[in-house]
Order: sequence, then C-alpha cells, then structure tokens
Amino acid sequence: GQLMSRITTDLFDISELMHHGPENIILSVIKIAGALIILVNISPMLAVAAFAILPFMLLYAFVLNKKMRLAFKQNRVKIADINAQIEDNLSGIRVVKSFANEAIENRKFKQGNDGFLAAKKNSYFYMGSYQAGLGAFTTLIQVSVILTGTVLIAKGSVDVSDLVTFMLYISVFTDPVRTLIDFTEQFQNGYTGFERFQEILAIHPDIEDKKDAVELKDVKGDITFENVSFQYEENTEKVLNHISLNVPAGAYMALVGSSGAGKSTLCSLIPRFYDVTGGAVKIDGKDVRDLTLKSLRDHIGIVQQDVYLFVGTVFDNIRYGKPDATREEVIEAAKNANAHEFIMSLPNGYETDIGQRGIKLSGGQKQRLSIARVFLKNPPILIFDEATSALDNESEKVVQDSLEKLAKNRTTFVIAHRLSTIKNAEKIIVLSEDGIEESGTHEELMARKGTYEKLYNMQFHK
Repeated sequence: GQLMSRITTDLFDISELMHHGPENIILSVIKIAGALIILVNISPMLAVAAFAILPFMLLYAFVLNKKMRLAFKQNRVKIADINAQIEDNLSGIRVVKSFANEAIENRKFKQGNDGFLAAKKNSYFYMGSYQAGLGAFTTLIQVSVILTGTVLIAKGSVDVSDLVTFMLYISVFTDPVRTLIDFTEQFQNGYTGFERFQEILAIHPDIEDKKDAVELKDVKGDITFENVSFQYEENTEKVLNHISLNVPAGAYMALVGSSGAGKSTLCSLIPRFYDVTGGAVKIDGKDVRDLTLKSLRDHIGIVQQDVYLFVGTVFDNIRYGKPDATREEVIEAAKNANAHEFIMSLPNGYETDIGQRGIKLSGGQKQRLSIARVFLKNPPILIFDEATSALDNESEKVVQDSLEKLAKNRTTFVIAHRLSTIKNAEKIIVLSEDGIEESGTHEELMARKGTYEKLYNMQFHK
C-alpha cells in the first residue's frame, strides 16, 4: 500500500507538474514582462508604489509554501498508511472473519482515516491562509497605487487618465504574478511526490553483482558449503554456524530439523537471497558471490509452500518459467507436473483466468502449476521448501510424484517437516542451532536412534 501510493498518486502529481508547469511559467513571464514595460512607461512613480509591495508578497508566499510542502508530505504519508491497511484487510479477510474482528479493523481504519483527515485539514488551513494572504497583498498593491496616484495628481505629476490606465494594467501585471505564485502550490504537490519517489530510487539492493562478476555456464550442479556462517544483522545471534557440506551433482538431499534451525536460510544462500557472513557457497567450484545474479538464478528452480500466482491465465503463469516458451512446451511442462488433466477440466483450459494469486484454484492445483513453471525453466539445481506441507494427503501424493519426477538428474534440496516425503532421499541432514547434528540415509539415521529417530517417531508413533 505504501509503495503503491508512491508509484501511483505521487507519479500522477509529478506528471501534472511537468505537463502544466512549463506552460504556466512561460506565459506568465511573458505577460509580466510586457505589463512591466507598459506600467513603467505610464508612470515610473506609480510603478515603484506597486512594486514596493511585491517583496513582502513573495516573502509571505515563500513562508507559506514551506509549511504547505510539509503538510502535503504528511498527507501522502497518511493516505499511504490507509492504502496499506486496506490492502492488509483485503488480503487477510478470511482471518479477520474467522476471529470475528471486523469491529477492531473498523476502529483501526477509523483511526487511520482520522489521522488523514487531521493532516488534510492542516493542509487546507495553510492553503486557505495562502490564498487569502495573496488576495490581501493584491488589494494592498491597488490601494498603494490609488493613494500614490492621488498625491501625484494633486501635484500635477500625472493626470487622471494615466491613473485609470495604470489601474487597468495593474491587473494584467498581478494576475500572472498570482498565477506564478499559485503554481508553487502545484509545484509543492509535484515536488513532494518527486521527493518520495526519489526515496524509492535511492534504495539499493542488499545483494548486487560484483563489478567483475562472471556468467555461470555449463552447470553440473556440484554445491559446496565451506565453513558457512550467517546472521541476519550485525550483533545478532548467528542462524548458521560453521556449516560445511558437499552435495554432488544430481544428489537428492533432504534438510530436516526444528523450526529456526536454519534450513530455509541455508538454501536461500545458494541463489543469493542472502550473502554469507562467513565462509563460502560454491557451485562447481565457483563462489556464488563471483557470479552474476541473473545467470546464477537462471540455473536454480524453487518450489515453495506459499505459491504465488499472478493475475492472468493458467498459460501465462506456467510460461512465467520461460517467457519465450511455445504452447507445446507449456503443455508438456504441465503434463510432467501432473497438471494437464485438471487444467483441461477448467472452463477455458489453459486460457482460464485464475484470479488474483490463483484464488480460483485449490492448494494442490496451485502447487502443480508452480512445479510446471519449474519444469519449463528446466534448471539443474532445485530447492523444494516445504512444498507439500500445506496440502491434504491426496494432494500431497500427486504433488510429491510431480516433485520426484522433476528432481530426476538434478541437484535437489528438500526442506521438509513431513518426514514421509524424504524417506527416499540419498542423504538426510539434520540441522540444529549448533549446526549439522546428524547425516545419513533414512535407515542409517533410524538405526542411530538420535534426533532424526525422535522426530520420526513423534510424527508416526504418537
């Protein structure tokens, strides 16, 4: 919500400023210059009387503009907060309903709306003061010209016709001055939006390519963790501590352990979603930090528990794995993921609109589409992050078959809480807060009667 506000509302104000700003400035400057010449030619003394008020008028405008800019910025913050809350409520509407907390959410919205209303009233106060003040200064210029003209007429320096002509032209002068000063209000809106948008552009990713980064090519899939340590922030406890592990190409490796042991974190170091704070992660002997991010991630496929599908059709979502894929390739990927049959049962087959985040599909169907996406990408390295943990038993079996088919001849990491899904793994690594606690096949670990055996028995012999 915050980000969308900056991208939509703020960019609109910037475009409005760029569209109307130059036109208003050029026309107003031309009018002011022409009126100035005419007024000075009519009577220099009357011109001095009129222009003497201008510095005070401009000073007033400058002070109020500064206050308006702060008020407009506060408006942006408050409306962004409301947008964020609305998005949050809509995304979590089932949770809100299940806890019957509609009244609480209404109160939270009212608080946010009241904050926006207060900020809006503040900005309207300064806008009203600004316009009223400029009107008062404009009137003051006219009064000054009339008083000075009266004195000059009495002295015979100007006649009545000169004063009347001057008064007619003074509005030609003050109107574009007002336009220019009024433009500052639009400028403040646009500039405030520009500042907020610049804040987004100024954010640099935590993970970027090195200057001398190289492309990853001809990947076999050997992955090595060399004395790897990781912590999310400085002066915090390490999530991973001196992990050393070698995974040969084509291996099927399972990671198990209690929550918080670092299973997902360890796998996230491979595609460089995070960088190690100690040691190194290598693919085919190359440190992942020395590789370009695009070439690295092009060779890694990830299937997660929380599947994200985009607004659009089934076809579009599968082809996301390979944007230039043909229709035949997409269908073949769906067949490999055991998804083709259910896709053809949908109203429009592959052209069926699945709604935002795939809301029209079941959990198992969404998971199979995400697997089809990875089949289409065809990477040599796979990461299954609890891909079946949110599914029922029937859906789990279908998805598990798809995952095992996908994993053939690829280096595969499986993170699982359901130990039944990793019994066939070539090697199972048991992680704890202290590092690698155990490793071996299912049979070896069960015979050892250690942590893995306890975890297994907790699930199957309650």
